[in-house]
Amino acid sequence: MSLPPLVEPAADLSIDEVRRYSRHLIIPDVGMDGQKRLKNAKVLAVGAGGLGSPVLMYLAAAGVGTLGIVEFDTVDESNLQRQIIHGQSDVGRSKAESARDSIKEINPLIDVRLHETRLDSENVLDIFSQYDLIVDGTDNFATRYLVNDACVLLDKPYVWGSIYRFDGQVSVFWNEHGPNYRDLYPVPPPPGMVPSCAEGGVLGVLCATVGAIQATEAVKLITGIGETLLGRLMVYDALEMTFRTIKVRKDPEGEPITGLIDYEAFCGVVSEEAQEAAAGSTITVDELKDMMDAGKDFELIDVREPNEYEIVSIPGAKLIPKDEILSGRALASLPQDRPIVIHCKTGVRSAEALAAVKNAGFKDAVHVQGGVTAWATRIDKALPTY
Repeated sequence: MSLPPLVEPAADLSIDEVRRYSRHLIIPDVGMDGQKRLKNAKVLAVGAGGLGSPVLMYLAAAGVGTLGIVEFDTVDESNLQRQIIHGQSDVGRSKAESARDSIKEINPLIDVRLHETRLDSENVLDIFSQYDLIVDGTDNFATRYLVNDACVLLDKPYVWGSIYRFDGQVSVFWNEHGPNYRDLYPVPPPPGMVPSCAEGGVLGVLCATVGAIQATEAVKLITGIGETLLGRLMVYDALEMTFRTIKVRKDPEGEPITGLIDYEAFCGVVSEEAQEAAAGSTITVDELKDMMDAGKDFELIDVREPNEYEIVSIPGAKLIPKDEILSGRALASLPQDRPIVIHCKTGVRSAEALAAVKNAGFKDAVHVQGGVTAWATRIDKALPTY
């Protein structure tokens, strides 16, 4: 959908800016007017991770005058496979500060504003109100719905992107002119149904493709050129190397968004059933180690996927993927004569598996808080994390 330019042009471009952006200026559709609009634009990136990295780098190179970054995390070595705005020397640093330094190296003319905080219902409206356009690169449903609802309340357009393994999706949402995220996904999927990138993985270069599309849409919205993805969902399959678009329309029966809610509760990071099962049936990795050292007889079940098990495992753990338990196929193989201890990567999937096991009559089952990640960071630090 064609839209008018999002911002007014800046008063002028300096000689240095004319030299820097000359390849934009000689494009008739962009020209001096479009570049002045980019200079005058304020864009906020939610996240400086896999998608935020190419978005921020390309918008900085394009001359977007003000770039904001919402990011509370620090750089981990596992980020470097895809989060190209960070480098080896940044491990342990604030992602926001690392991203700012990379942006300044790309284009020192950019004003970079950091919001080193976890985005929530208390601060989102204040932060978003400072910007013309939001680019969402988050990887969890609670934040996606938060971003959407805040943009609706503030009448802000935003560019949304999503990645998982080899697949990517991109769209533009602007409630005043077309659909919003809730028209595409009215309700979140059941807890544990859709794995995160940390659980399921992502092809690093996929971030570059999807992030570049997000940056392209941002430039088009700011300058008012071309047809945006408003009202369309672009779906990218890296293995098949195919792009297709799906029409997205406003839901005439959709509930109006009148305020912010508790998004963690709305998305149910862990289902109520899993929470009930885990209450009183959760042990720490230290308690698990004590059980092992005491020679207690129990069955340790790892409910991750086989490729995760190959990376790292807790000694003595038997691999039974979560879906095998939830479907009931693996229940017959579980021991009836000794306690069962279930673990996953961090404790989310194991809580879901615990609920299924308890419902099947295994009342002595427990799960391990923090999973194999906690084991590797607290008990055996020689093991890798991922």
